[in-house]
Amino acid sequence: MSPAVVRAHSLRRYLLAWIIAPIALFVVVDTVSLYRSALKSIHLAYDRSLLASARSIGELLQVRQGRLQADVPYAALEIFEASTASRMYYRIDGFGGEFVSGYEDLPPYRGRIPQLPVYAALVDFYDAEFRGERVRMAALYQPVASAEARGVARVQVAETLEVRERLAREILVDTLVRQALLLLVVTLVTWTVVTRALRPLESLRGALLERGPHGLEPVAVPGLPQELQPLVQALNELMRRVRRSVEHQRRFVRDASHQLRTPLAVLKTQVQNALRGSPSAREPLVEMERTVDRAVALANQMLALAKVEQVQGEGPMEHLDLAESVREVALELAPLIAEKNLDFELDARRATVLAHPWMLRELARNLLHNAVRESPMGGSLRVIVEPAEEGPRFIVRDSGPGISAAVRAHLFEPFHTTHPNTGSGLGLTICKEICASLGAELRLADRMEDGRVAGVEAAVRFPPPAQGPGAATGAGEHPDGRS
Repeated sequence: MSPAVVRAHSLRRYLLAWIIAPIALFVVVDTVSLYRSALKSIHLAYDRSLLASARSIGELLQVRQGRLQADVPYAALEIFEASTASRMYYRIDGFGGEFVSGYEDLPPYRGRIPQLPVYAALVDFYDAEFRGERVRMAALYQPVASAEARGVARVQVAETLEVRERLAREILVDTLVRQALLLLVVTLVTWTVVTRALRPLESLRGALLERGPHGLEPVAVPGLPQELQPLVQALNELMRRVRRSVEHQRRFVRDASHQLRTPLAVLKTQVQNALRGSPSAREPLVEMERTVDRAVALANQMLALAKVEQVQGEGPMEHLDLAESVREVALELAPLIAEKNLDFELDARRATVLAHPWMLRELARNLLHNAVRESPMGGSLRVIVEPAEEGPRFIVRDSGPGISAAVRAHLFEPFHTTHPNTGSGLGLTICKEICASLGAELRLADRMEDGRVAGVEAAVRFPPPAQGPGAATGAGEHPDGRS
């Protein structure tokens, strides 16, 4: 079962969410609380006005001829109206609950006076509906006394809610605007603070990205906060261990090169000396010489494969003439070419590439050696070096049997070869690693002539020198070839 893929989260978003979200929640709760408090204050203020209006009416009540009477001018209500947008209504009920004056269709009070009223009066405030409008009602029980009779009358005053609702909306909008501005300011401040707090991490990241592929020196970023110091120390400790491992590998490659080549060279000399002796011992010695040759070739190829990584860290690449490197290698392999009597053609024009000298020579040596080995006796071998707008090209065309399906399936695999007695199976592996290091692209394919396989073409396309390594798609994109 493959491990679950964990999606990386943003530290900036995490901090912003956990800072702003609780503040936003508090702002929402505070807004609701403020709005409710504002509504309570509005009702308290306007209810006091309703009570004053009810009391004003209650003071006009008189008992005449044994009946409760009320002479209420409209001005008694008008002075208590909060605005021209609101309207007030009243109803007066007598000692026995009978209608006395006002608006008879105003619903009579059926509730109970609170035990602990807000005001020093027998009054109750409530919401109701009158003539299709929502109204706020005040029901006041007013004592009335005279020489003829005494009792408690009920005075109801109703006011429409337009003014209260408009004021509540204004308070709500004003509160929302203020809280939104507060949340915006908090968000901007939090974003600024978090961005500034994460800036040292960006500096650390930039310092690491500016390094080359082999920059293993300790990280030194001045001004890092104390919280990041342990991270930098752990990173430097890791760099130190990696650097020590790389140095150990380089020493091993250098020492192994000497320790392997020297005894093998001595053994080969001893075998050659023994071949000059008794004819009866010649055949086993010939096989031994071949085995030594294969061991030497394998050791050289393994050391070359290890050296590819080592050479990358030896210093910056140089602008080199690809044609000159290929000519030098062709001159080295001239005895092998002559031994097979190949029709050799070298068309090398100046082409500048960005590379290490050893890598260019090793790439050319492996491709040319493969081509010479695969070409039949008296066959043809053509080598081309040419500049191009998309990048210099290095082409080797042999006249061998071509590529089999079995070879295609194992292209570039180490130690896989169709010549177990003479090949090491590392040639194309080395070429692939070199091309990947130089940003070049290696393609191998059958070369067709008149409908038949006429050989193999190995083509390397280098990136333009100004573009540098890493621009190409990499070696082995089209796995047609052999090792």
